[in-house]
Amino acid sequence: MSASSTAALPVIVIGAGPVGLAAAAHLTARGLTPLVLEAGPAAGSAVREWAHVRLFSPWGEVIDPAGEKLLAPTGWTAPDPAAYPTGGDWADRYLQPLADALGERVRYGARVTGVSRAGRDRIVDADREAQPFVVHVAHADGREERLSARAVIDASGTWSTPSPAGADGLPALGEKAAADRIAYRVPDLSHPAVRARYAGKRTAVIGTGASAFTALASLAELARATDGAAASDGGGTRAVWLLRRGLTGSRYGGGTADQLPARGALGLAAKAAVEQGHADAVTGFRTESIERDGDRVVLVAEDGRRLDPVDGVLVLTGLRPDLSFLSEVRLDLDERLQAPVELAPLIDPNQHSCGTVYPHGHRELAHPERDFHLVGMKSYGRAPTFLALTGYEQVRSVAAALAGDPAAADRVELTLPETGVCGGSGLFDTPAPTVPQDEGGCCGTPAGGCDT
Repeated sequence: MSASSTAALPVIVIGAGPVGLAAAAHLTARGLTPLVLEAGPAAGSAVREWAHVRLFSPWGEVIDPAGEKLLAPTGWTAPDPAAYPTGGDWADRYLQPLADALGERVRYGARVTGVSRAGRDRIVDADREAQPFVVHVAHADGREERLSARAVIDASGTWSTPSPAGADGLPALGEKAAADRIAYRVPDLSHPAVRARYAGKRTAVIGTGASAFTALASLAELARATDGAAASDGGGTRAVWLLRRGLTGSRYGGGTADQLPARGALGLAAKAAVEQGHADAVTGFRTESIERDGDRVVLVAEDGRRLDPVDGVLVLTGLRPDLSFLSEVRLDLDERLQAPVELAPLIDPNQHSCGTVYPHGHRELAHPERDFHLVGMKSYGRAPTFLALTGYEQVRSVAAALAGDPAAADRVELTLPETGVCGGSGLFDTPAPTVPQDEGGCCGTPAGGCDT
């Protein structure tokens, strides 16, 4: 296929989430044709699965400028930029209208099962970059399709692949057998059936990031709301918070020093849950096995410690990228984070546990496979603390590069908020300097992802 005919092909964007739709908006603004493939039935299908969770970024920081420009002619009304949406608000009031504005350029029920170069598996060098990408798609109705593209932007995220409870990155022994007692998402306690599962029960919460904080705060709120009630109505609701490391002031995040106040408040809510006795913190607990005890389960640590039985477990230990459908694409990924090698040093929690990541774009996201980019949450691999603003800047840069505008692609057009938390000890047991919660502070470096 000639270069001119390849250039006439669409840029395929995998995923109609916030960053995927932003990518499509930026490509459209650049005169390129996007084709967004979404596995779910609607825009923001993954976001809708945590519709009950409130974002710690306000509306003004979760709407992409190119997306807003695309929406303007439709009569769309922008929400209050200072208000904080839930996931459901984000999906209904912004993501779905943006997808609707893109029209036929977004296809639903289209799951990508493979990406390669036409007639070239990952081994073949000959004339490789002159060939279009081929994208294999499985549709919800069972139909299969093979699409061609001039470039591919993978914004499929990491939501579908949560990390397990085992401290070694593998499922704990017995984790799969105890699946009916385990959840990997923050529960929606406003739903009667879900509320009944946790009310009056003892729940183990594994994790130290925003999801764990949200779960601890929600369970504490349930306990306070039903204080003195019968166990079946929520009385006796209690959390056991399992931390693989110690518990210091900085473990709760940046508090009042966080430049995203709602993110700081979330950590303070988790702190209050512990201090008010609604959650017991167990430190240095690295889960090795989960054993059945009738309708309950017992968690066992690598050092042999056994917890008292719990009614359920919330495993909120992070997410990881699904790379299974990219086996024929030449990727250059960091061996630890599974993030692009140029980006990984900026976000590696082994090295950084404070501050923020400076804005980055197509150069940090590049791979040996030219015109293929991982963006959004997926570009972070297993690293935490991704912000929508980061993804919007990524796709602005990538779209400019694909449009042949290197000056715009290399230009930084974003300043990210800092966390106000400083640990500096990475992911394991090296003692970290304790920062009092009311002081906050940070490491004084523009690089780094927070240790969650």
